[in-house]
Amino acid sequence: MKSLFVILVFSVLTICGCRIRDERELAVKVPQMQSEKDVMHVRAALLTLKGLSMKEAKFDLANHMVTVRFDSMVVAYKNIEIAIAEAGYDANGIAAIKK
Repeated sequence: MKSLFVILVFSVLTICGCRIRDERELAVKVPQMQSEKDVMHVRAALLTLKGLSMKEAKFDLANHMVTVRFDSMVVAYKNIEIAIAEAGYDANGIAAIKK
């Protein structure tokens, strides 16, 4: 009886402890983002990634910042920075990747 109780408690804790989503916010410094054309390029690069909430994305030209909400269970923040770098823009210290 005691072992059945332990198994039941363990099962409940395991099921309740599993995360399905882990929403986070990331601010990315993009120094070369200076025009609406740059915003379009960065937005296009981010649209290729799954797990981002582009409806809530903010593009601040004055401060050269992009702020996005993302599900860290789907995409890592480094993937977001690298996608921007692959679009030809520095991102949080990651140098732009020229193609």
